[in-house]
Amino acid sequence: MRHAPMPPRQKTDDPTRPPARPWRPGFWLRFVLIRMALVLTGSVAVYSVIDPPYSWTMHADARQHELAPRGWTDLGDIAPVMLRSVVAAEDANFCRHWGFDMDEIRKVVASGSSRGASTLTQQTAKNAFLWQGRSWLRKSTEAVLTPLVEAMWSKRRILEVYMNLAEFGPGIFGIRAAAREHFGTTPDRLTPVQAARLAAILPAPKRRSPHAASSRSRAILDGAATIARDGRADCFTTRRDG
Repeated sequence: MRHAPMPPRQKTDDPTRPPARPWRPGFWLRFVLIRMALVLTGSVAVYSVIDPPYSWTMHADARQHELAPRGWTDLGDIAPVMLRSVVAAEDANFCRHWGFDMDEIRKVVASGSSRGASTLTQQTAKNAFLWQGRSWLRKSTEAVLTPLVEAMWSKRRILEVYMNLAEFGPGIFGIRAAAREHFGTTPDRLTPVQAARLAAILPAPKRRSPHAASSRSRAILDGAATIARDGRADCFTTRRDG
């Protein structure tokens, strides 16, 4: 006699087996953000004592232009007028803010202008750790890096890294290459006029030339003298600086 087939056995929970953990997106988001914060903090700490050897901008530019020979130049080996010219041109309140120039940001917002209010600290963070572009990822990461750089680096260190990574023309990165390629000299021998003309090309180094005077370079020449008089250069100059 055939027996009717037995119904499938119902699975019962094993009381000794721990319950499966539910998927917790909040936990993993915090996990990733904490790890990212640690990586960024560690990177900033390393570059506070080790000179960045290369940048993503250089890597991208090397695909189109042969990079001029470059080497690291300590801040003390750069003409003080060159430092003042860059600060006057790019971030006159460099010594007075903590990475973001809130007064300048408010002016831009109030005017409805599309121009940026990027400080030297923001530009240094971008040049040392990130890539060019206007993506939200790049801008948000820059916003995180900027206060870290301000907290862990001195103003002199920020300016030193900037001067060595900034682009001064197609394939020309750093003040040593800029002084040699454009004027056949060294960073410590740059004249006030040469310094102003180099600083004048920084917003658009691929389109502008430092070999001709411009209203911008003349304004920078005056601005460099102004910040030397009113104390806005005190955070990166010493008494022996001329």
